Amino acid sequence: MSSQYCERCKQPLRPGRSFALQGGGSPRTRGGAAPPAPDLRCLKCALRHRGLLRRSLMVSLVVGTILTLLNQGDTLLAARWNNALYWQIPLTYCVPFLVATYGALTNTRK
Repeated sequence: MSSQYCERCKQPLRPGRSFALQGGGSPRTRGGAAPPAPDLRCLKCALRHRGLLRRSLMVSLVVGTILTLLNQGDTLLAARWNNALYWQIPLTYCVPFLVATYGALTNTRK
């Protein structure tokens, strides 16, 4: 049985603790060429994967903005800012980011 190592940091990967992520820096192929094989990464390196972070940030921006408008829209439009908004609004953006990241990692776990 051969050991597998993280493509980025070369640490040994334990079963169920590795993640198969696409786009490890190689350009996408066009036409009929097969896409490159996914890179196996440890959790620490997977959390730094540019594609995963970009997707999670986009989800966070869209969902966080919608939730902020739904939950705090009347307060924002009336310009009645209170101190609670300074932690509620950033938290509204953090939750979808964490959920999107967790979902992506769960779907790529090997």
